[in-house]
Amino acid sequence: MTGRIVAGVDGSPPSMAAVEWAAADARRRSLALRLVHVCEQWARDAGTAEYCAGMLESAADRARGLAPGVEVGTEILAGPVMEDLVTESAGADSLVLGSRGLGGFAGMVLGSTSLALAGHAASPVVVVREAATVRHGRIVVGYDGGQSQAAMEYALAQARAQEAELLVLYAWRPPILSSYATAYRVLSEGFEQNARAAAEQVVPWREGNPDVRILDDQVCDHPVAVLRNASSTADLVVVGSRGLGGFTTAMLGSVSHGVLHHAVCPVAVVPPPGGAHEAR
Repeated sequence: MTGRIVAGVDGSPPSMAAVEWAAADARRRSLALRLVHVCEQWARDAGTAEYCAGMLESAADRARGLAPGVEVGTEILAGPVMEDLVTESAGADSLVLGSRGLGGFAGMVLGSTSLALAGHAASPVVVVREAATVRHGRIVVGYDGGQSQAAMEYALAQARAQEAELLVLYAWRPPILSSYATAYRVLSEGFEQNARAAAEQVVPWREGNPDVRILDDQVCDHPVAVLRNASSTADLVVVGSRGLGGFTTAMLGSVSHGVLHHAVCPVAVVPPPGGAHEAR
């Protein structure tokens, strides 16, 4: 990661919400902001080039107005979209995108391109649906240990910067329940053991970050449902791009697709240490 946030701009309302979120984050964390628009060569003509430049400059003006003092740079890229965004992520603290786009970002994030980007970006990818109107003072992170360590670190940085509390959620999805009481008891005991282990994993994070109020909860339910419900009272939901336990393959499979579709607040997808990886 570097001291720069990159935001994709395409003129759509969600992309402008992404610019606003990125500007606020850059201001809070004393980072530079880079705004990029992908205008592929096949789509370029004199009118298109002028439109793209004006749209990008309008976004920059908006960012500067919201975050005075933040260094804001802009660039029009030649595409392809996916390759350009992956390249941008390699030199970024994070990559911020709107949940739906126009032009170069058509279908971004809620379609196949988004899942591929979440699986290959070298930096956290933040997906913004719409401009926030209410502040909850809470960051939520889906945590199961393992490769979600990076997600926990990013969530802590966001909680600290936003002066918000951090809610650590562990979701355990049990097998289909048997009608037999013995089987039910075994599953119940399994959840209790997993819940205790998950709670214990949070203790070192709490002790090592006394300046952040860290809460934790363990829920026996589908991870998508848990994170979707938590998003209604959160300013940001953070997940790892790959998970273990209750968040297995989080953000690259059905869980990722469900969270991106149903979360009502921005979602950050954080890759494991080492950056980009192969989607599975």
